[in-house]
Amino acid sequence: MKRIHQILTGLLVLQIVVSIAVFWPRGSAVAEKKPLFPDLKVEDVVALTITDSEGKHITLRRFGEEWMLPEADDYPATSSKVTSVLEKIARITTGRLVTRTEASHKRLKVAADEFISRIEIEKADGTRYTLYLGSSPRYGATHFRLEGQNETYLTGELSAWETTTSAASWIDTTYVNVIRTELVTVTLKNAHGTFVFTKLEPGEGGEERWTMAGLRADESLAQDKLNTLLQRTTLLNMVRPLGKEAQPEYGMDAPSAEITLETADQTVTLQVGAQLEDQNYVVKASTSPYYVAISKYNVELLLDSDRDDFIQPPPTPTPTPLPTPSAGE
Repeated sequence: MKRIHQILTGLLVLQIVVSIAVFWPRGSAVAEKKPLFPDLKVEDVVALTITDSEGKHITLRRFGEEWMLPEADDYPATSSKVTSVLEKIARITTGRLVTRTEASHKRLKVAADEFISRIEIEKADGTRYTLYLGSSPRYGATHFRLEGQNETYLTGELSAWETTTSAASWIDTTYVNVIRTELVTVTLKNAHGTFVFTKLEPGEGGEERWTMAGLRADESLAQDKLNTLLQRTTLLNMVRPLGKEAQPEYGMDAPSAEITLETADQTVTLQVGAQLEDQNYVVKASTSPYYVAISKYNVELLLDSDRDDFIQPPPTPTPTPLPTPSAGE
């Protein structure tokens, strides 16, 4: 009887071991560690196209030593940002195997029709690769799969947030940069009229002072309103470049607003066109050949400000205290 118990116990242990071997999570599997792209050199890559899960995409193409956005009339990209991502792609290895089955691709977000990020790489010799980045089971680990292969791996070299389709992630977003302290005259034109502001001599404490043309003797300029306007226009960042050609939908035949910033050395004019589907506005600066998209926040004062906005309201009079009733009243 004791012998039978030993045999049954042995079978139970064997069954547990087999179960562990079969059902143990594949995420801990170790594959042969080798480069995913053994022949990929950063200097050989001429184009990078990234598509996100919503179908939005961005293409970056190299011309000589510089990277550009061909879909925005070759707007310059920050080459170091592109090179950094390509270097990380080149360092990806196959050492952390997760699965060998196609059935797992959708769950891990590396399927051809369900992914977090799809990266298409084009080399100078015409060779193309497509890499899918998927879900992140934990910090510093991202599922990935090379098109044409079923194997899915984990990598800590690259994450999906580093391969965004937002143009702002790949360029210098500064569109206009005028030194505010050097301004001498500012002219705003919109549907409410034309407003001309001229800088005065500094106040006793050295504070910046301005006046507006057409002020009556009993009126003064609301300095804070003008300050806010200048803060949003002298250093202006774009959401994305649009291109060099004026399109009918840009609305530049009849701009909604225009502001001219004058210093002793330069004059910069900004024109605001139509609102785009994403709620941003088309803007064109006289200092740039490119039309760009600017956030509504940065242009709403140009569009909406009227004369009353720039007039300092009179101080609220202090109420006269009522007389205190005397005793017996």
